[in-house]
Amino acid sequence: MTETPAIIPRRRITGMSAILLPHLDPQTPDWPALEAHIARTHEAGLTPAVNMDTGYVQLIDDSTRVRVLDCAAEVTSGRFVAGAFVADENGAEFSLSGYSSAAAEISNRGGTPVVFPSHGLNGHGDEGWLAGYQAIAGEVDRFIGFELGQMFVPYGRIVGLETYAALLEIPQCIGAKHSSLDRTLEWQRLALRDVHRPDFMVLTGNDLGIDMVMYGSDYLLGLSTFAPDLFAARDHHWETGDPAFYELNDMLQYLGHFTFRPPTPGYRHNAATFMQLRGWASGDAVPAGAPLRPASDRAVLADIAERLGVLA
Repeated sequence: MTETPAIIPRRRITGMSAILLPHLDPQTPDWPALEAHIARTHEAGLTPAVNMDTGYVQLIDDSTRVRVLDCAAEVTSGRFVAGAFVADENGAEFSLSGYSSAAAEISNRGGTPVVFPSHGLNGHGDEGWLAGYQAIAGEVDRFIGFELGQMFVPYGRIVGLETYAALLEIPQCIGAKHSSLDRTLEWQRLALRDVHRPDFMVLTGNDLGIDMVMYGSDYLLGLSTFAPDLFAARDHHWETGDPAFYELNDMLQYLGHFTFRPPTPGYRHNAATFMQLRGWASGDAVPAGAPLRPASDRAVLADIAERLGVLA
């Protein structure tokens, strides 16, 4: 049984926000809306995370992915993170050259690569997963790891604690996003981190438990793309000991539970609608292949936006 860790009051939270790639239609990204969204996230004090699941990295082509990197690099002067994505098929072998190339595209623009899951990395057990990370460390000076549950992608993997402990021994890996949506698994990782490598960032990806920051997690969330301004305000409330943290966190969590319901990848359509409701995008289109939410979601999202005081 995992013991619930102590709450850590007034800690400074490192926030990374997975950026939605807005679309004008299923084939056309809304580039001005993307640039503005990266800028507002950066200006709020959160680190933009582009080409993640929230940015449809599995669904966009190479030229779009590179243009997103260029946009992030220009807007943030290189202060961003990005998914290092390798497209492959079930049964594929691990591609070190693919990850090295994807990571170089990011680091050459000043960003920090996030090792995005693939069949080749995740499909050969925990031992193969760890060997893949060790190989990447021989090619990349600085990167962020990524555990992703299968509710997000079919080739996701959440590794065992012994494997996670071995990840902490890789100095080039400065942190890891944990997206199991399971508090207990994340608490176990925090306990390991605190004992073995206190400077390692456990970046919660638990959009159903965003108060994990109270226990020592930092975050790399898709939910924060709905409201980077409000997440930044919430984080400031926590650091300063302002009890306004709790009410704002509760409303943001309500938004998370509604939008991250199964099928989980549908949250991206909800994010597009929420951005439109906020006046941040002209429409709520998603790329071909991304699941859609029912039209009835719009009224619920409008109600949440109004309660949060951000309805345009």
